[in-house]
Amino acid sequence: MKIVVGLSGGVDSSVTAYLLQQQGHEVIGLFMRNWNDASVTLEDECPWIEDSNDALLVAQKLGIPYQVIDMSELYKERIVDYMFEEYQKGRTPNPDVLCNREVKFDVFMKTALSLGAEKVATGHYARVTSTFDENGKEIFHLLAGKDNNKDQSYFLCQLSQDQLSKALFPIGELTKPEVREIAKEQGLVTADKKDSQGLCFIGKVSLPTFLQQQLVPKEGEIVEIFNDFAEYHKSQPTFNSKQEELEYLSAKINYKREDGKVIGKHQGAQFFTIGQSKGLGIGGHKESCFIISREMENNIIFVGEGRNFPGLFRKALKIDNSEVHWVREDLKLKNGESMEVMARIRYRQTLEKATIYQFEEGFFMEFENPQSAIAEGQFAAWYIDDELIGSGVIS
Repeated sequence: MKIVVGLSGGVDSSVTAYLLQQQGHEVIGLFMRNWNDASVTLEDECPWIEDSNDALLVAQKLGIPYQVIDMSELYKERIVDYMFEEYQKGRTPNPDVLCNREVKFDVFMKTALSLGAEKVATGHYARVTSTFDENGKEIFHLLAGKDNNKDQSYFLCQLSQDQLSKALFPIGELTKPEVREIAKEQGLVTADKKDSQGLCFIGKVSLPTFLQQQLVPKEGEIVEIFNDFAEYHKSQPTFNSKQEELEYLSAKINYKREDGKVIGKHQGAQFFTIGQSKGLGIGGHKESCFIISREMENNIIFVGEGRNFPGLFRKALKIDNSEVHWVREDLKLKNGESMEVMARIRYRQTLEKATIYQFEEGFFMEFENPQSAIAEGQFAAWYIDDELIGSGVIS
């Protein structure tokens, strides 16, 4: 089989190419040049050139064809501009999820297939399997990677059945130490290379510095809300329907300046996110202060002291119907239906018990335990056992 491997210059994609070659496939290495702005990457970093050179060395070592495709304009348009727009609105985007949906498994995949490839492989720690339904239709299953510490299924939560049908994740059955061991045994230059810690498209970057390229700093107030705030102590009303209850549980509190005390200044609410505690410059507290809300119109950040502060927690979230995506379309809920699932609202979060509900007015997720720092714009993903079956953008 002819397979294009997205060589990223890291150890994971290098071992992916090696494993497929060992299985007797015809492997082509394809490196994506991503958007890069030298003014926001940290000093001495030019990630794409270094990564491209490493990918070339791996291709030469394995004796496979290698080429670079420039996708920088596409990245700028579909991912970078989207990030700026989302932060401007006071939402918290996840560029890695978008990058997989819009770039790697869309335009990059189409490019690979135009080269005559039957499948596209990447170095994600995830697995894809398939079964057939009673009508003989093949159904693809997106499963968590075997390495719990590295599982990246969350980043693939927006993929479709069509995209999964052409995707391969060979290292999904391995742990990271096993992958590094294979790379060392084969003398691959990437064997000891550190994992990329930056945004998916720029490498190591200071996020506030990056956002300041487009979003104008503007001084605003930091207002502390206290434990005795009335909203935290009011009794729950009686509801006429489950939907009414979910609307109540998922609604965020709209704080006002007079609800708390001004304790500091910041340079723009758009540079911060819900649950953030670093970079606020607040002193004089026993515990760290965490952002519980942002009021974009008046540029106010609301904070509460301690990671158990009541304002950080909510029991439910809502997703607009237009933002609900089913990886397993055959399991899609009809209006009025519900399903027990395991779910997460950010990468690396442990899976939590939840129930999902579909109504004409929207899709809801109710957790067994209240969740900290539910942020608009992030993706919620839901699983049955270790299979990711759907996801959506938190509204």
